[in-house]
Amino acid sequence: MRIALLDSGLGLLAAAAAVRRLRPDADLVLSSDPGSMPWGPRTSADIAERALACARAAAAYEPDALIVACNTASVHALPALRAELEPGLPVVGTVPAVKPAAAEGGPVAVWATPATTGSPYQRRLIEEFGNGARITEVPCHGLADAVETGDEPAIDAAISAAALLTPRDVQTVVLGCTHYELVATRIRAATAPSAAPPADLRGSAAAVAAQALRRAGVRPAPDAEAAGGLTVLLGGAPAELPPAALGYAEGRLLAGVPATP
Repeated sequence: MRIALLDSGLGLLAAAAAVRRLRPDADLVLSSDPGSMPWGPRTSADIAERALACARAAAAYEPDALIVACNTASVHALPALRAELEPGLPVVGTVPAVKPAAAEGGPVAVWATPATTGSPYQRRLIEEFGNGARITEVPCHGLADAVETGDEPAIDAAISAAALLTPRDVQTVVLGCTHYELVATRIRAATAPSAAPPADLRGSAAAVAAQALRRAGVRPAPDAEAAGGLTVLLGGAPAELPPAALGYAEGRLLAGVPATP
């Protein structure tokens, strides 16, 4: 079994690691184009073209399902990807977890890129699935870029700035960019008021991984033999995991690096 994932950059690591945990025996194909980041400010047509290029490179490896592990690509390129690849290759998009977060009823914050924050897409998502909850949209300036390069001071600065824009009584933070899941622990700590529990974080990686397995017609088997291979494509060409990927637990898992105590 083989599952492919595409993103502009390292944002696909969270979903890839989730697939690895569910099926350690699955081969993974990671297709990204970090040289073209960021995708958010680009036109829809440009984003679709770049996502299609990543998808075509991955499709050459004949995967059983393709995860679009990028919120921006899912918004702008999902119809084009499905039109070209389905039904032969199931395509699974990524949607911010607004619905399950709002279902809990408490105040919610949606952390997203500045290009996504306030966009018609995100506003429609909140209107449709907000469930009457108070939802605050929080732009995270520079966070995705800092995560991509592994710039620790810039990551901390971006998270701190976004935390200042997040109401202190927020109970749930929706991570509206897949890059953010790689620094979830730091986001949780930054959104914890003194004498109060930290906010619950809602990402998309686990849900899209499970959906990809369903679309591929297989069940989770977390106890399967850890025999799955890893293929990395950067701009369509075979490569190694970028060094910055090893700065995150998800990247180390995929690289087979033992976890530190």
